[in-house]
Parts: sequence; C-alpha cells; structure tokens
Amino acid sequence: MTERLATWVWVGGAALACVAGIINVVGFLGFQQQAITHLTGNTSLLGAALVGGDMRAVLHLGAMIAAFVGGAALSGLIVQDSTLRLGRRYGVALTIESLLLLAAVPLFRQQHLGGPVLAAIACGLQNAMATTYSGAIVRTSHVSGMFTDLGIMLGHAVRGMPLARRRLALCTLIISFFFSGGLLGAALFARIGYATLYLPAALTGCVGLGYFAYRQTHLRPSV
Repeated sequence: MTERLATWVWVGGAALACVAGIINVVGFLGFQQQAITHLTGNTSLLGAALVGGDMRAVLHLGAMIAAFVGGAALSGLIVQDSTLRLGRRYGVALTIESLLLLAAVPLFRQQHLGGPVLAAIACGLQNAMATTYSGAIVRTSHVSGMFTDLGIMLGHAVRGMPLARRRLALCTLIISFFFSGGLLGAALFARIGYATLYLPAALTGCVGLGYFAYRQTHLRPSV
C-alpha cells in the first residue's frame, strides 16, 4: 500500500519548487544569463571557461558553485539532518533564505556578482534543508532528478511492475510547480525586472516565520 504524503510535505514542496523556479528564471533572464538553482550547466561552463582562458567567467562561475555549496553547508549547520521531519529548524533556514534574496535585489540591479551569489547561497540552503521523505527523494531547487524518476517509473509501468504512486505524485508536484514558478517569474521579470525576487523572498519569509510560530506553539523543541 502506498503511504499517504503528509499535507505539509505537499504544500512545502510545491511552494519551494515554485520559489526555485522564479529564482532560476531571473538568473537566466538577468545580466549573467546563468542558472542559479542547479550546478550541472555551470560546472560545464566552468570547464569551458578554463580551457578558453576566460578568467572573468571562471571567477563568476566558481563563485556561483562555491556559493551554492556554502548555502548547503549552512543548512547542514542549522537543520542538522537531511530527512524531512516536523520539529527541525526549517523556520530559521527559510527566514535566512528570505533575507538573502532581499539583499540580492539591489546587487542584481547594479549588475554586481554579489546578486547571483547571494541567490545561489539561498538556493543551496533551500535544497539541502531536506533531501528525503519516507524514502522518496525530495529536491526543490531543480528537476533533473525528478524527470529521471519519472522515466524510471514509465519503464517500470511498461514492464508491468508496481507503480510507486507516492513517488510519482511527488515528482509531478515538484516539476509542475517549478515550471509554474518559471512562468510566473518570466512574466514578472518582463514587468518589474529584478524586483521579481521580492516574491520568493516574501514566500520564504512568510513560510519561515509561520513555521517558527507553529513549532513554538505545537511542537516540543528538539534537543
């Protein structure tokens, strides 16, 4: 029998995937025209920049990669576990993510490298907050793994193997909201530019403060 996903996992996963979709599309439409929420393309570009001797690009890309890793390390310090579980310090992590995005906006407007670097720290922090829930992989900042999981499940279905419905639902949810975030972010960027990042900052800030309040009211502090 497929285990039912907790409501807060559905809501949190959808919201954070939408946030990542908005941030990433701003990175592609912005002055650097580079991904922010994932490192695959940036790592390839870094290799090409090194071979081509483009040290400016090497500096920018290296800073983006280091920033994402630094954000993930910060999450490790704060949350201290990769398994989704109520009672963790997600409120603190999300509030910090919100502040990072707020600080990134004026730097983006000045076309300063600090803008995408702060956004990359925020995304690394978000993505590392939780990587598993009840055996299912949860990645809210990029969807390569989710599309891979969908392909695996399609292959299983063709072979007549049992379908992991919980995993399928989670993949579909995160992909859909990441895509929706990209659509929303692109539409807003065309109208208000880098101020688009105020929306994910507001979302993460509200969720972070709300979770902190819920944890203080309903959950015993974790030791």
